[in-house]
Amino acid sequence: MLIGIVGKANCGKSTFFKAATLSEVLIANYPFATIKPNHGIGYVRVECIEKFFKVKCNPREGFCIHGQRFVPVELLDVAGLVPGAHEGKGLGNQFLDDLSNADLLIHVVDMAGLTDCEGKPCSAGMRDPCDDILFLEEELDYWYLGILKKVWRTFVRKIEVEHSEFEKAVAKQFSGLKVTEEMVRSALKKLGIDLEEEKPSVWQESRLFEFSRELRRASKPMIIAANKSDRPEFEDNFKKAKEKFPELLIVPCSAESELALREASRSELIEYIPGDPDFKILRPEKLDERREKALEFVKNKILNKWKNTGVQQVLNTAVFDYLKYIYIFPGGLNKLTDSKGNVLPDCYLMPPGTTALNFAFRIHSDIGNGFVKAMDVKKKVAMGKDHVLKNGDVIEIMTKK
Repeated sequence: MLIGIVGKANCGKSTFFKAATLSEVLIANYPFATIKPNHGIGYVRVECIEKFFKVKCNPREGFCIHGQRFVPVELLDVAGLVPGAHEGKGLGNQFLDDLSNADLLIHVVDMAGLTDCEGKPCSAGMRDPCDDILFLEEELDYWYLGILKKVWRTFVRKIEVEHSEFEKAVAKQFSGLKVTEEMVRSALKKLGIDLEEEKPSVWQESRLFEFSRELRRASKPMIIAANKSDRPEFEDNFKKAKEKFPELLIVPCSAESELALREASRSELIEYIPGDPDFKILRPEKLDERREKALEFVKNKILNKWKNTGVQQVLNTAVFDYLKYIYIFPGGLNKLTDSKGNVLPDCYLMPPGTTALNFAFRIHSDIGNGFVKAMDVKKKVAMGKDHVLKNGDVIEIMTKK
């Protein structure tokens, strides 16, 4: 799974990325602090199954704090986009191409409206954050259109000559963008296109744009991280955006606050579990005046009001609410450890509709090929290869000897 972090320049993308990953990235108050894409690992938060078995887990990847398991996901922070990026403006659209393999996009928006369309600082009230949402969606739609236009005429003529199935051919041609046959069918249905009456070879550019937009929305779903919730200008803009875009999920967020909490936690100054509504100061004598005021600000202006900083909530919403993924633990009826004695070492994120056989192949191809049956370790019941798994299942795969 790959989640892309997008937005205009200087909106807080890199701060969001660093807060989510604690990777060392350049953060600056000017456009294009990010030139090359930043790759990192963020984490979604789930209830660890250790509580059910009354044991303490030892994750091989990620970590677990007080029964809260943090499972890794790959994040990609690309350079800030400006209006006209698909035409080469700003840093150009080569950075859009980095998003081809993304399963979902997190659009970080300066919801306080303190930066103009190019990411330069501006006075409050001079920029409507709703315009940022619109421009970025438009850039992504035109990016898809550009990719389709390069091959479209030759491609659709070939389909018609060879009498190929349109949905299958389009999905195969654009699989690099994560387009599937179902997405193509859905796009045609939403646009009311009957291929018998409206052949793709006669589509005008306006029709191709509509088709590109629907494919983009399906293959690159987007969640809005409404950043800078600590600013006084935030709340009115946030309410306005939710009213204007009721179809979008817009999550209030303060990336700077989350970064401050995670860095203080890493320094063992506070106890903080990402996503929690509060933190505990562990070493007050080690807090200088600057950090003490910063933590007090986060508590009063962010946690007391919004109940979280929003960063962890955005990641969890992206993976579980938008992509509908589930989390599964491998385990055994007789033991929960691996060959090295680690307890419940693995937790896998799996797409919706995952079966016991799918999970077996996810663990290892040999296990999938040797599949006999699966066991629900919590319920101690057997299940067949087509049994659909659910969140928090602990599964043992039985294989041929």
